[in-house]
Amino acid sequence: MQRRSFLRKAGIGLAGAGAAALSPAALAQAPEVKWRVATTWTKGLESIWTPFDNMLKRISEATGGKFQLQMFAAGEIVPAPGVIDAVKDGTVQAGYAAGYFYVGKDPTFAFDTALPFGMNTRQQTAWMYEGGGMQLLRDFFKEYNIYNIPCGNTTCQMGGWYRKEIKTVADLKGLKMRIPGLAGQVLQRLGVVPSMIPPPDVYTALEKGTIDATELATPAIDESANLNRVAKYYYYPSWWEGSAQVSLYVNMQQWNALPKAYQYLLEFACAECNIAFQTGQDAKNPPAMKRLVAAGTQLRPLSNGIMTACYKVAHELYDEIAAKNPKFKKVYEPWKKFRDEEVEWFSLAEAHFDNFMIAMARNEQRAAAKKKGT
Repeated sequence: MQRRSFLRKAGIGLAGAGAAALSPAALAQAPEVKWRVATTWTKGLESIWTPFDNMLKRISEATGGKFQLQMFAAGEIVPAPGVIDAVKDGTVQAGYAAGYFYVGKDPTFAFDTALPFGMNTRQQTAWMYEGGGMQLLRDFFKEYNIYNIPCGNTTCQMGGWYRKEIKTVADLKGLKMRIPGLAGQVLQRLGVVPSMIPPPDVYTALEKGTIDATELATPAIDESANLNRVAKYYYYPSWWEGSAQVSLYVNMQQWNALPKAYQYLLEFACAECNIAFQTGQDAKNPPAMKRLVAAGTQLRPLSNGIMTACYKVAHELYDEIAAKNPKFKKVYEPWKKFRDEEVEWFSLAEAHFDNFMIAMARNEQRAAAKKKGT
């Protein structure tokens, strides 16, 4: 792929300093740079691994091989939980991960991925690029010596895999569940025993009964992890991940040392990867879900009783954290305002259109089934 072709296909307008920095002449004069990128995932999670790996290949092609970033799976350089520290300390130049894995350091990390009862994918993207979220999080990540760039989104996730049915809030008591971010703290207040098992170890933990349930992501991602082999019930939706953004985390000294041409190229490439990740999930989830159901997976909705209880506890938790953590509060207050305004807007055209289309599709399915039966 030629450099100009890459930039056209990125789908991002170039103007001013960006266009000048990415001109063929500027790229031709840029030096050779090689980075190692640690990640929290394994190659087996194809729907997460592939969009980012393709992005790295395109960057290399666009620069004639002069800017190379090599991704390493969890454990190859550092274990999955150590990615953020490896980037901060300069052990690696960059990391590819989800911020909410690190809420143990500070709950503010969750905003870079997802909060329970937060935004859907489009709303999260709007908040980051147009709603002030990017600057708020860049101010936060500076304290960790990191420059953060959104680089994908799983879209709305499923509510997880369970070895037994969960019908009421009472069924949550004593449940051992792998669940990251602030959702674990929410469920803990309702009797769940949460754990933050790294993604590569989830299958084994569920198979051995170390945990009774786990969430991971979407049908396309979960299918590649083979979780349907060790748990029968698949619940929806993931109220803790109405979307789940993943990011590229760059060591600040490494970022500042990059030529401007490479800085612009990396940001544009990440924006394109963000789109590719989302569209890939939207395209792959329907057939993946059909295959899972055909293989015996039992779909179940989380009850309104469970959802309502979790919603109440989640917002109590946010208020408590904001009262004692000024970093969290600084992001939470404008985030909540933006979320509430987006929900109000989406309740009009978006929701009405979606609900109508769902009803029509189901009517047609019933009509086709009736016709086939006769």
